[in-house]
Amino acid sequence: MKTVLNKFSRKITENDSQPGSKAMLHAVGLTEITLKNPQIGIASAGYSGNPCNMHLNDLAAIVANELPSIDLNPMTFNTIGVSDAISMGTQGMNFSLPSRDLIADSIEMVMGAQWYDGLISIMGCDKNMPGAAIAMGRLNRPSLMVYGGSIHSGKYKGNKLNVLTTFEAYGSKLAGQIDENELNQIIKNACPGAGACGGMYTANTMSSSLEALGISLPYSSSYPAISQDKKEECKQAAHAIKHLLEIDLKPRDIVTAASLRNALTVVMALGGSTNAVLHYLAIARAFDLKLSLDDIQQISNHTPYIADLKPSGKYLMEDVHECGGTPAILKILLEEKLLDGDCLTVTGKTIAENLEHITPWDNKFNILVPVQKPIKSTGHIQILYGNIAPKGAVAKITGKEGEFFTGKAKVFENEDSAVEAIEEGKIHAGDVLVIRYVGPKGGPGMPEMLKPTAAIMGAGLGNDVALITDGRFSGGTHGFVVGHISPEAFEGGPIAIIQQGDTLTIDIKNNLVEINLEEAQLQERLKQWIAPHPRITSGVLYKYAQNVTSASIGCVTDLPYES
Repeated sequence: MKTVLNKFSRKITENDSQPGSKAMLHAVGLTEITLKNPQIGIASAGYSGNPCNMHLNDLAAIVANELPSIDLNPMTFNTIGVSDAISMGTQGMNFSLPSRDLIADSIEMVMGAQWYDGLISIMGCDKNMPGAAIAMGRLNRPSLMVYGGSIHSGKYKGNKLNVLTTFEAYGSKLAGQIDENELNQIIKNACPGAGACGGMYTANTMSSSLEALGISLPYSSSYPAISQDKKEECKQAAHAIKHLLEIDLKPRDIVTAASLRNALTVVMALGGSTNAVLHYLAIARAFDLKLSLDDIQQISNHTPYIADLKPSGKYLMEDVHECGGTPAILKILLEEKLLDGDCLTVTGKTIAENLEHITPWDNKFNILVPVQKPIKSTGHIQILYGNIAPKGAVAKITGKEGEFFTGKAKVFENEDSAVEAIEEGKIHAGDVLVIRYVGPKGGPGMPEMLKPTAAIMGAGLGNDVALITDGRFSGGTHGFVVGHISPEAFEGGPIAIIQQGDTLTIDIKNNLVEINLEEAQLQERLKQWIAPHPRITSGVLYKYAQNVTSASIGCVTDLPYES
């Protein structure tokens, strides 16, 4: 029996009681013949104000131009984006994480309202991709994602630059290591054009792991943004969606407990962003799969960290591309039995089948170390608990920072005051910065703390200072940092009662983050805690704060898991 390809759109195009639907579709150029062809939603996160997204509409146009040649109707629409690098360190950053859910909602809304038969998402920055993946899980219609690709590195004085370089250069200027002119030259040369941030920051963490998850075509995560390969991928995506319709292969057939493990294994192996924890918890929920912080810790326990990639290492995604791309890395992980090769992908084949004939990895830059001699024998992402974080916290420890830190608390009620203290030279070796009331509800929006961590690194204090927060970190963050502390301060979590000068301990080997207080003292402080007034009392951030759940279950904004 022939598969019906226009399974959804036929509800309005082949229904005599829907004359208005057909009239409107004739207006956009469909004919009596093409009206019966499947309709493919092309969700582009393109907008001109950000290098990560500025070229995405052009890529979407390539997909749209290819679809009619194979009897598919392109239906391009846009969703929003937020540039973390532009908004970082300002109140604008509060909108970043909420944008993930707005992106998911908007894609689901257009696809559902318009009865599109399949979805191709063209995504460029780190909230775009998980947002699109969440929508794919909710809709469960044939779908795939095209990553917009990485930016090429900037160049200055023979050194490769990227956007993180500018944040750390600012810290170097504060420390008197470079002058204003040097900082300005770094700023002007860091970002040469279109594409997402080039290190293993959140964008490339999500793109490479989503490729391992199976929802994008091979090499999507490593083709540069401005390349002929990326344009060819867009044409291939059109043919891939036709094949998905023909075999009726849907996202929930691809994304399973096993493929989630594959994706998170890649996050650990490559030294990816802690934001992946939030995003995969939310993605799992959208696919009706169970995933917990403890599950993520188990994956970390069994995955060696093997990649010398920024921010903790040396290399960029453009270097990965030169050495064979993401599939060549996946092939190594598969051969080492770290991936499940039986998981399906959007090619209609399994991961093992996709990787069978690819060109092997060329380690000419020494980006990868052998699995048997890793940079760290377990994953860099560690889930911590303790009397500060009874529901969990997320640390990013690559091994270079050490595995134990104890020091005196320097407490800040917001990011700005912490940055001001760093600028004024008030942070010293042995300090543990505590930045609180920046969680999902308290921020609201759980902004990233890249500005203070980059200033610390730039000032040369990266090995001597720790930072804990109920906020989160940029994929560009490195150093001895612990985020996602749950419950957050705004909800009366123990981080709210830390006082200046308290002794704090971060013990990675034992997965602990603790304050040196007797339980009775801690409980007495909690009794005296008074909830603060919300910082935002109207608008989208207020609405987000009313609906968002804890970071420990992914900051989802629909109903939380049943306890």
